[in-house]
Amino acid sequence: MHFSKTYAQLLAELPPELSENAVQYRQLKKLINQVVSELALLGLGPTVLHDLLQTGVDASAKGTGKGAPARVMYEFNSDSGNIEPRLRLWVDPPQAPPPPDRVEEVEEAETENASQVELLWALQRHVPPLDTASQTVDSENKVEIVIPLASDSAFFQLLATTLQSLSDHLLEMQAQFVKTLQQLTITVSNSARPVSSTSSSFRAHSAFKSDAGGVRIDASSKSDLYAWREIFQLYVEAEIFESVGERKRGDHSVEESEKRLKQFAERVTDRGLGGGRKLKLAQSRKALESFLQLNLFILNVKKFELANAEATRKILKKHAKRTALPATDSSNTTSLALLPASDTSLPRILVQELGTTLLPIIPSLDDYACLICTSIAFKPIRLSCGHLFCVRCLVKMQKRGNAHCPMCRAPCVLLADRCASQSCAPFVFLAQCSVLANVDWALLNFMRDWFPEESTLKLKQNEREATNEQLEEMGIDPNERCIVM
Repeated sequence: MHFSKTYAQLLAELPPELSENAVQYRQLKKLINQVVSELALLGLGPTVLHDLLQTGVDASAKGTGKGAPARVMYEFNSDSGNIEPRLRLWVDPPQAPPPPDRVEEVEEAETENASQVELLWALQRHVPPLDTASQTVDSENKVEIVIPLASDSAFFQLLATTLQSLSDHLLEMQAQFVKTLQQLTITVSNSARPVSSTSSSFRAHSAFKSDAGGVRIDASSKSDLYAWREIFQLYVEAEIFESVGERKRGDHSVEESEKRLKQFAERVTDRGLGGGRKLKLAQSRKALESFLQLNLFILNVKKFELANAEATRKILKKHAKRTALPATDSSNTTSLALLPASDTSLPRILVQELGTTLLPIIPSLDDYACLICTSIAFKPIRLSCGHLFCVRCLVKMQKRGNAHCPMCRAPCVLLADRCASQSCAPFVFLAQCSVLANVDWALLNFMRDWFPEESTLKLKQNEREATNEQLEEMGIDPNERCIVM
């Protein structure tokens, strides 16, 4: 299938706000045909023009050994602010007319080559120049002729205008995307509220108390915190638009991104996150739909950007092939440097905006995990070096006599030994009490607020483990059932 048909079908699948601003491929093809016709009227068919531009030899004198070299230069005049292609030629001055007895011979020669070298023969015979051309004589007695190419100017003007309009339109869409994303962020924040916003008894910044290690969850509160955390976790794992792994880092293709977006939507549905089973609030369900629409928009922009880049590349290739005009001029080493071009990828910008604005509004459990046991670092101990660990992990390290921080090797583990036993919770035993003075209470309250279920589970694990250790020290097997005689 020809590219023009494939390109038209792709644009038909995109939203109107994108397709209406695409590169006008068919219109540019028509202008290329006009450029070819204009050059043909000047006697500069593709073969002749190619020879003049590549070899610098006057095609009219090939095979005679008598033709002087002719110089031809294709350039873009941008003094007016527009791209104005033109040809600059240097040829020998006109020769005197032939004797009367040779007129017929010269006319026959002219007829044989008229289809290819009309312009050059006209110059040699001193025919008055074309209305649109200008000529001067340089110091080497060469006639310099400048020929504006009107159809070529129309081609590049349309292409440049389209690309500039496309760039401006994408910037507007980026601004609108950011506004929509900010509104979505507010909606998700309101529906994924922490414990402190739904419980009248919990205070995230409460002072240190005897029950500061306790966790209370209001079961009647309506918050989609855990549902949104699961959705965002699935989204990060999907890596829809780009891979962040060490082995395969970089942007995915359009086909791969489309496949991954579909898989993400299926996983969300399979886990019951798309309906009212896990998303309790109606605003959460609408926000999820908006979130999926934003990702679909990024995918469409990715398709649109690649399609326009391919259309621009192919139309310029067709222009060079049909006309024999090069893609560079004498003053630009970069191909068509005068055409507007974007230095950044809009889809990548939108993905980064999504990752820095929306996803961080809900804290991730991985950011608050103990580096030793890899579970949540509830009742975290902050050593003098600044690193955080679970209270139970630090107790075990102290019992083994490990004095160095597992992260930076600073000798500070055994220094966390000032007891605050008068403030210890009842379940905390002596070994734990020795490090409680180093508990980061602000972070502990933060974890109670945003990770109530994980904090409750970790609290029970700590209690069970501490009880088993105490029983073992008393010579009692904690796995045996207690029998009362």
